[in-house]
Amino acid sequence: MSASRRSGTTDELGPDEPEPERDGPRGFDTHGGSDLLAALLDGMDAALCAFDADGVLTHWNREAERILGWTAAEAVGRHGFAGWAVRSADAEEVEGRLMSAMHAPGRQVHEFALLTKDGGRVLVRTQSAAVHGPDGKPAGLYCAFSEVHAQIDLERSIALSEALFEDAFWGVVLVDADLRPAVVNAYAAQALGTGRTAALGRPLGELLTQGLEELESALTHVLAEGAPPAPAEFWVGVRTPEGDRRRCWRSGFVRLSSPLAEEPVPLGVAWLFADVTEAKQGEQEAALLRFRTNQLHRAAHAAAECEDPAEAATVHLDFALAGFADHALIDRVAGGTAPADHETAAPVRLVRVAATPSGGPGPSLLTGQAGLPVRYGTGHPALQCVDRIGSVRASAGAVPADRAREWAEARQWPGDAVHALCAVLRSRGRTLGVVTFLRGSGRTPFERADAAYAEDVAARIAAGLDLALLARDGRA
Repeated sequence: MSASRRSGTTDELGPDEPEPERDGPRGFDTHGGSDLLAALLDGMDAALCAFDADGVLTHWNREAERILGWTAAEAVGRHGFAGWAVRSADAEEVEGRLMSAMHAPGRQVHEFALLTKDGGRVLVRTQSAAVHGPDGKPAGLYCAFSEVHAQIDLERSIALSEALFEDAFWGVVLVDADLRPAVVNAYAAQALGTGRTAALGRPLGELLTQGLEELESALTHVLAEGAPPAPAEFWVGVRTPEGDRRRCWRSGFVRLSSPLAEEPVPLGVAWLFADVTEAKQGEQEAALLRFRTNQLHRAAHAAAECEDPAEAATVHLDFALAGFADHALIDRVAGGTAPADHETAAPVRLVRVAATPSGGPGPSLLTGQAGLPVRYGTGHPALQCVDRIGSVRASAGAVPADRAREWAEARQWPGDAVHALCAVLRSRGRTLGVVTFLRGSGRTPFERADAAYAEDVAARIAAGLDLALLARDGRA
């Protein structure tokens, strides 16, 4: 390439100087800019060759040499593929299909077998298109080809990607290096409570209310170290128009690196997840049920060894506290049992029988020898429990610590109590009192399943208190 050609100018020709001859047709120069053209052709991932209007090979890159074994020096200048790269019997058909691309619009795709230099056969898929000269007429054509199995692998990869983002029944999110979603499939968009395009480019903190730190830490680790050896489970809170939803996602991660870089360059992370909330909740409920059943069994054996029935009642209380509540109280009805007709009877008064230590862990302590009633105000949950003959749940709600302490102390409970569950003590068709379980701010409010367990414990405590009353009255 001349200096004037490189600078973007043209050399002027004298009136008697002929235009330099070119190997290829006009507008399809094989030597002008040959260094740049050779670099571009040899750097391509696909094999590429070109023909002039007469069907003579003008270009042959290194990928074509790799696939078929013929060098550019051996290939350029030959007329078509006949006799060297295609069997003679197939030459006419192959040449006709290739050359037809010069007079057809767009690209033409064909598959046929080519011969390698060592005599083997390779099935290739070609894409051919015409090259037009300055006058707009076909000056030749180029033909890009690759081995069919390589093309099929590429198509499979593309088809797999499209299927994952369209039809997969688990979530797929491509997260970029800034930990922002770049691509989201339909399942993931629904799980995140947003649209597929609405989630793109947004920080994960705008989509999740809980579990964000754990998830971002996992993504950062994958970007730096690679995929973990096993799936991980994350409990997250998802923002939705209806409010926050707590979900459990079983997640797998794959680091994405550019195949074009000499060294792996992280492009982001492919995050695949499935919603396993129902399964995890089922597992947790089953484990909790097994534990509570075991506690009831152990408590029954321990209570059977107590000579004092009242002590047996506190044993049941202590076993019930494990993993269930922070404090517990047993209040019996003053006088033994509550009257059957609450409408005509005087208000029920409750006397503290036993309580867990307020200063630290330890067995429940029997109290109430003086028989003084507890100062429960009107509408107290324990009094409601006796009146309804059923469990009552109460909670201070999301209030400051000082307000929560006032709420607890006003109800004669330990100052750190935030959630309460009262279960009635019934034996032989009579109401004997109330057992109250209390939780601090670090625990969740009591639920219906907790009330069922509290009622099981209350039945056993009531049996012990009833037996203690019988023994006290000298009728045992």
